[in-house]
Amino acid sequence: MIKISESASDKIKELLDNEGTPGLFLRLGVKAGGCSGFSYGMGFDDKEAEDDKTFEMNGLKVVVDADSAKYLYGIEIDYKDSGMGGGFTIDNPNAVASCGCGSSFKVKDEEGAPEKCDDKVEA
Repeated sequence: MIKISESASDKIKELLDNEGTPGLFLRLGVKAGGCSGFSYGMGFDDKEAEDDKTFEMNGLKVVVDADSAKYLYGIEIDYKDSGMGGGFTIDNPNAVASCGCGSSFKVKDEEGAPEKCDDKVEA
């Protein structure tokens, strides 16, 4: 199960509305890469694959590809707004290590494909 806080859901819905494209949903995933081995993917999509996992939370449709589901089980996504901007945070109980920038992680017994980390997060 993936948990998305109300503040994160509200921000995602706001961003979806700004897109102005009907039928978009939130897609979550992971891929090999990042400084710790795996990096998170979070974006909007309008196409589902047959083996995708789909659920609704706080009125938000969320889709996870089958390969990523095991790495994302139990994560909690939040959104923090601050004077200098804001951003999404991911708390992943499956991660045994993560990069200082927070955008990549390592899980037990799997290496992924580590890259050099410059502690910058792209928006």
